[in-house]
Amino acid sequence: MTRQQVLDQYFMDARHKLIEVAAFLDRVDRSEGDADFRLAAFRTALKHLAEKKPHRAKRVLLSFSDPTMKPIAKAPGKGACGAWKAL
Repeated sequence: MTRQQVLDQYFMDARHKLIEVAAFLDRVDRSEGDADFRLAAFRTALKHLAEKKPHRAKRVLLSFSDPTMKPIAKAPGKGACGAWKAL
């Protein structure tokens, strides 16, 4: 696809998602209390979006991922929380 075709096909969807991210951050900023590791991971992912380097999607995904290679004996919870929390 040409750049124009990519823009024509995907711009409105990407615009919608970006507005959703902005609304999420506005809600977080208006709320009280301390943030946790998930917001830190989210802000790291946002920095990767601003970089004009290849493989942004991979770097964004890895900013939420557990970088360790050694398996743990038991999962710390019952479900995924969307970001890695250093134990």
